[in-house]
Amino acid sequence: MMQAPEVVDMNLASRMVRPGRMRQVALRIAVGLAVVGLVTACGAADPPAQAPSEDLAVALTDSPMEHALKHLDPKYVCPMHPQIVRDDPGSCPICGMDLVEKLMDPMTGKHPEVTLRPVVVQNMGVRTGTVERGTLWKYIRTVGRVEFDETRLAHIHPRADGWIEALQLRAEGERVTRGQQLAEMYAPAVLSAQIDFLQALEPQPHGVAQVKVDKARNLLRLLDIPDDVIRDIERLRAPRNRVPVRAPTDGIVTQLAARQGMYVTPETEMFTIADLSRVWVIVDVFEAQIDWLAPGLSTEIRVPARPGRVWKGQVDYLYPELDPKTRTLPVRLVFENPDLALKPNMFAEVVIYGGPRRDVLKIPAEALISTGERSRVVKVLEAGRFQPVDVVTGMEREGEVEILAGLEEGERVVLSGQFLIDSESSLQASFMRLSMGDRGEGEASAAMGGAHAHP
Repeated sequence: MMQAPEVVDMNLASRMVRPGRMRQVALRIAVGLAVVGLVTACGAADPPAQAPSEDLAVALTDSPMEHALKHLDPKYVCPMHPQIVRDDPGSCPICGMDLVEKLMDPMTGKHPEVTLRPVVVQNMGVRTGTVERGTLWKYIRTVGRVEFDETRLAHIHPRADGWIEALQLRAEGERVTRGQQLAEMYAPAVLSAQIDFLQALEPQPHGVAQVKVDKARNLLRLLDIPDDVIRDIERLRAPRNRVPVRAPTDGIVTQLAARQGMYVTPETEMFTIADLSRVWVIVDVFEAQIDWLAPGLSTEIRVPARPGRVWKGQVDYLYPELDPKTRTLPVRLVFENPDLALKPNMFAEVVIYGGPRRDVLKIPAEALISTGERSRVVKVLEAGRFQPVDVVTGMEREGEVEILAGLEEGERVVLSGQFLIDSESSLQASFMRLSMGDRGEGEASAAMGGAHAHP
């Protein structure tokens, strides 16, 4: 019973000694870490030479494509969530699965080369052309319709209420000259103005206000009374019950609304006269062609009704709005028509010239492959080797296409047989993507199996 306190005192002493030992252990660990860090720093100053990834003899036997595939930088993707792409291995933040290695497609944005034997090239009838610099003429071929020059239309209305008497015109389409009498009309307001004019000509008794002659004469002019008729009224000192209605310009009567004995008002359009010595031609230009259009450009037209004849004119006006249905811009052309050979509503074949565009890179149009989304050509690399390349095209004129990007001067392109070569290149690209996809799926399956393996 007396030994228990001694045991307790020994345990207490042992616990008091342990902190000293722990301090010694911690000191030894700190010294060891310092030595390791010093050794590491000395080694970093002089890194060891990196060994080559493969033997030179093996590298020389690889094709360019095989060599590129070996040295592509890998990316790590999630087998279940392909949108998760990382540069380093890790876990998917969505499902937690291990990321698997996947090489990026080396042919992204490119087309594989195609190699053909000389006998195949000859059997396909492959022809080639050269990319060269030259001049392309800017012009637009389109169709238009002949219309009246609206600035040369004359609408004849009476200046006062009245009745048509002695109508000289009987039908539309008659040709009239400036000053030709079209009809005579009786208007009470016109007759009253004549009487006021005659009164102004006579001397008034003392105390009666004198009406100014010039004011009365100007009132007759405002009522569209010709000057020669006013002079006759002044000379004869007698009013005229009927006054003439005359043509204000040369032209063709396109509308005849007046009839013998008809009552007319200032709102009545009795006659419409169109001067056809100059006409408009309205053409529709596609949206992609309006960039260099401007007023003043020269143009010419031909009409089926006048074979062999050519009319030269110019661009007069570009309308401010496109047609929302046809996506075209109306453009107005002006042409002189002294012999009235051009009739309104005729169809015309139109050419609008924009001048030359010099020093442009161009190729024959037959070399171009247009898919709707992009354009490409088949470039000749060397004898028997071809490669499709994407190009950016500009204007196209007379069998030649402007190249804005994708080719250089002096390079050769395929003019015939390019569709077969392009199809072969697309097929090779599809096989390449398929094989790389199979490889990625195999890696993904392996990763998925490893992630879910059980002991």
